Amino acid sequence: MKPLLEILEAEGPVDPEELAVRLGRSREEIEEELAALRQQGILLRYSALVNWEKVPNLEKVFAFITVQASPEHGVGFDRVAEYLAQFDEVHSLYLMSGVGDLCVVVEGRDFRDIARFVAEKLAPTPGVTSTATSFVLKTYKMEGEILVGERKNGRLAVSP
Repeated sequence: MKPLLEILEAEGPVDPEELAVRLGRSREEIEEELAALRQQGILLRYSALVNWEKVPNLEKVFAFITVQASPEHGVGFDRVAEYLAQFDEVHSLYLMSGVGDLCVVVEGRDFRDIARFVAEKLAPTPGVTSTATSFVLKTYKMEGEILVGERKNGRLAVSP
């Protein structure tokens, strides 16, 4: 399972026939495993990794918001997290250890969109006791991909 998932994570959708050859298995085995991974909620979707900062004339801002919340007996932070996850502005949501309880990654057209989301939707949420917003100013690495600077290919330079 792990080699298959690693290929899909790195490359996105790959033809099952090619996967079978690369993994030394039959196409049918690969197709069955892919179906099982979807059924189990392990393989959620295939998607492109986009560097939005490079797209001209597009306004897109991300913020990481640390949320302090009051856990509820029997459900912990799940009720607050499930409520927040329903908002379209919420890109990702994590239960965290450390300073905050939840980390909410929010997406908007501009800083005002994020501020409005925090003021009108996030902060008034029952169970939320405080928020701290940090805006993404520049992205250097995303999902394992280096976005700035010279790419290192791991090879040493050779001169004649």
